[in-house]
Amino acid sequence: MLAADHATPLLAYVERMLRDRHTAEDIVQETLIRAWHHSDRLCTHEGSVRGWLFTVARNLAIDWVRSAQFRHETVGAEHRGIQQGDHADTTVAAVDALALLRHLSHEHREVLVHTYLQDRTVQETARILGVPAGTVKSRQHYALRQLRTRVRARSAAERRAAASTA
Repeated sequence: MLAADHATPLLAYVERMLRDRHTAEDIVQETLIRAWHHSDRLCTHEGSVRGWLFTVARNLAIDWVRSAQFRHETVGAEHRGIQQGDHADTTVAAVDALALLRHLSHEHREVLVHTYLQDRTVQETARILGVPAGTVKSRQHYALRQLRTRVRARSAAERRAAASTA
C-alpha cells in the first residue's frame, strides 16, 4: 500500500531532480526500504508519511550526486561483473504486510508483532502484555484470520481487474 500510494509521485520528484530515470528508480526503492525499516516510527508519527518519504528521497538523491559514482569514478576491472541481488519483491511484500497490519486492532497487531516479528512465545507475550496466554492465542488466531480474509479479498479483486483488462 505504501508503495502503491507514494512510489509514482516520489519517482517523478526524484527524476526531476536527477534527470535520470534509472537512478531515480533506485533511489525510490531505497526510500521505500528505509520506510519499511522505520515502519514503527512511521506508524506512530503524527506528521506526513509522504513528507518523510520525500525528505528521505531528497537526501538520498543529494548523497548520490555527491558520490564517486556520479563523478564517474569506478572500481577496478576485477570487480566488474559481480551481480547483486534485487530485493524489490521482498520490499514490496514487506510494505504490503505493513499496510495489512495497519488494518488490525492495536491488540491484535501487538500480539503478532511479539509472536512473529520478535519471535516470542505465547507465554512471554502474555507476560509482557499482562494478559492470559489464552487471550494471546485468541488474539493471534483472530488477527491471522482477518489478515487471510483481507489477502484473499485483495487477490480476488486483482484477478477480476486483470480479467477485465485482458
